Amino acid sequence: MHHTEKRAVGTAHSKVILIGEHAVVYGEPAIALPLPTLSATCIVEHACGKILFESEKYTGSLERIPERMKGLALCINETLVELGQKQENLKITLISNIPIARGLGSSAATAIAIVRGLSNYFETPLTKEKLKILSNIAEKYAHGNPSGIDMETVLSNVPILFQKGSMPKPLFIQRPFYLVVADTGEIRNTKLAVASILEKRKQDPMHTEHSIHLLGSYTQETKDVLMSGDLLRLGELLNLAQIELKNLGVSDDPIDHLVNVAKDEGALGAKLTGAGRGGCIIALAENEKHAAMLCKRLRESGSTETWFFKVTQTSEQLSAEEWGENIESNR
Repeated sequence: MHHTEKRAVGTAHSKVILIGEHAVVYGEPAIALPLPTLSATCIVEHACGKILFESEKYTGSLERIPERMKGLALCINETLVELGQKQENLKITLISNIPIARGLGSSAATAIAIVRGLSNYFETPLTKEKLKILSNIAEKYAHGNPSGIDMETVLSNVPILFQKGSMPKPLFIQRPFYLVVADTGEIRNTKLAVASILEKRKQDPMHTEHSIHLLGSYTQETKDVLMSGDLLRLGELLNLAQIELKNLGVSDDPIDHLVNVAKDEGALGAKLTGAGRGGCIIALAENEKHAAMLCKRLRESGSTETWFFKVTQTSEQLSAEEWGENIESNR
């Protein structure tokens, strides 16, 4: 292969938070799931001169990238420094079907896909820790001070229990289940949602703390329920979590509407996922057929896009995730 024909690819999947969003900011646990249906792909090729960047949102010189995407440019430049390469003679193409600003880990997935693509192009493997550090440059630019849950879940192939200051724990799923994701079509603002709870905590500390602790205890019980396979109780816990997220002020009319539609159509439980105030909801279906029906009904009721996926976990997956590979495999 001639140097000018050299080409490499990096990929990363999306994510949803099952339960524990917002409470995770205050040290409570959260459970997050890889969402394999949606993904980001980065293609790295040779090009003469300055680095060219191509995406749905912007195509042109990397140095002229719009301010809102500057985090990706910083991530690319720092990765090239880490790989010992010059910032030139590259074309970087980003393709993603993950909706932006919907709580599905778009910024984490695109950053990881880019770092993996560059690592593969220069045939220089990076440790998982180094991959995290480099990808986090873009995450910090996008979210200020991210909890880290998006990054960890996008890097994981299995469901995880995440708690600030602790290593993420892979979770065992006794009984596979189907989860529906529905997009309200409203762009959410994580920083504003987090700031609103911080303000609420100052104004009404007792009730705010109560909701945060309840979300934490629901998450702990959810971990046990996933291990026992009690899907009816899992649905109840999702409904209870939604009540507290509503009490915290991060749910809104479009979210409430889709949650109610899902429940009216027989969902075992439904709640917002991610920051709220826009973004997506999740709904627990009885089976695959029910999941497909829920998707159809949610689209008919105003959701701009819907997806469903099977949440499962094998002992092989679990042991591979627990032991992990220190050096990133090519993705």
